[in-house]
Amino acid sequence: MAVEITEAVNVLGEALETCGNDPRTGFYRDGCCNTGPDDLGQHTVCTVVTEDFLAFSKARGNDLSTPVPAFGFPGLRPGDSWCLCAARWQEALEADCAPRVKLRATHQATLEVCELADLKRYAIDLN
Repeated sequence: MAVEITEAVNVLGEALETCGNDPRTGFYRDGCCNTGPDDLGQHTVCTVVTEDFLAFSKARGNDLSTPVPAFGFPGLRPGDSWCLCAARWQEALEADCAPRVKLRATHQATLEVCELADLKRYAIDLN
């Protein structure tokens, strides 16, 4: 039986765009916020991280700013694009330190956790 491959869709119902390649992001490290059954954290929100968010994440036990060479992780700096877990972005929103969002690169699965209206308020790519 052939497996049907479908194109990933963003929260706007369009083709999912690349989130970032420097550093390369995504659960699958393909530059996109793709998700699948093995992505238990649902790394689907494409963000541009800030100093405030990085401090928030570190305080919550997920240090994204410290390099981890063993895993090829350079550490994030403010301004880097990164696919965040939808639940972490929602948590940051509720703590008033959510980073900005690239809607066109945010996977539609995010809508299982986050409201589109909230994502749009933090969007950097709406005209």
